[in-house]
Amino acid sequence: MKKTLRLFSWLMLLVFNTSCKDQVKNDQEKNQSNFQSNNSNTSNAPKSIVRNIVQDGKGNIWMATWEGVFRYDGKSFTNVTKQVSSARFFSVLEDSKGNMWFGSIGSGVYYFDGKDFQNFTTKEGLPNNEITSIYEDQASNIWLGTNGGLSRYDGKTFQNFILTEDSIVEDKAGKTVPNFTRPPNEVNSIIEDNTGTFWFATRGNTYLYDGETFTIVSHKNKPFTNVRSLIEDKKGTIWLGGNDGLWRYDPSTSLKAGEGKFTNISKNFIGYIHEDKKGNIWTSSETKEGSWVLTHYYSHTFLNKTPAATEINTKERKMLFGILEANDGSIWFGSDGVYRYNGKTITDFRSK
Repeated sequence: MKKTLRLFSWLMLLVFNTSCKDQVKNDQEKNQSNFQSNNSNTSNAPKSIVRNIVQDGKGNIWMATWEGVFRYDGKSFTNVTKQVSSARFFSVLEDSKGNMWFGSIGSGVYYFDGKDFQNFTTKEGLPNNEITSIYEDQASNIWLGTNGGLSRYDGKTFQNFILTEDSIVEDKAGKTVPNFTRPPNEVNSIIEDNTGTFWFATRGNTYLYDGETFTIVSHKNKPFTNVRSLIEDKKGTIWLGGNDGLWRYDPSTSLKAGEGKFTNISKNFIGYIHEDKKGNIWTSSETKEGSWVLTHYYSHTFLNKTPAATEINTKERKMLFGILEANDGSIWFGSDGVYRYNGKTITDFRSK
């Protein structure tokens, strides 16, 4: 009888402990679910094309979209330009002073100091109101790539340059380029390399600028055309991506002497190039089947004839834009809406 009672008591204790553990587990899962729900409101995420993505010094993520410029603070999305412009936006930049610049299509560029907006258009001196790219140089000048021209803003005045079929010339006559007169004169990307030389990628040619002369960039007498993205990596290597695929330029060779060493990495059409904190290169590219993929090139294999790479299939049939590695290491990119890749899965914020 005593053995039976002891066995019964032991069984009851086991059932009680198991029940308590299950309840604790359920409570933990419930609390975790509530935490995610209460601290992440993504219902206002952009649902149209996202062209450019940057992260500011405070950790906010900014997106230039066809609905306006959005800011994501880690919890929710806010359309910052909703009250000031209905234009589509192609570019966004945080300058060295922490101010934001937003490039629109048709309404010029907007300067935002965190409180107030200032709008610059052809009335203030721009050559065109379609701003397709924005860049800050080493001297803190703001370069604006437009459809049909370039503009350098020193904080007071605009110095403009006009794109012709085969050259770029300084505009000293105050000429403006009509809006919405698209390719081949759209400026896609601007960088200044560590020698102080500027690179300008357009829908037509790609140009070098040494402060005095513009020179067409070519390889074996063939110009690089419709380059969509330019970057200089941590080692000073220049990467070009666009209609002719992905290329790498060795800066130890001379472009002026026509002996520049270019290496073709991929023949796929490239939409965007980004370098992560580890020096790896990320690109968006279109496959032969017509889908768009993210490709992750590993820096330790760059000297190989074919660098090792991993393709992440996004299942998108539309072009991918604006790749960004956020502070937490996740990869953000734009297409129809904005996406985040955490190394395993892709989050589509339109569906959240």
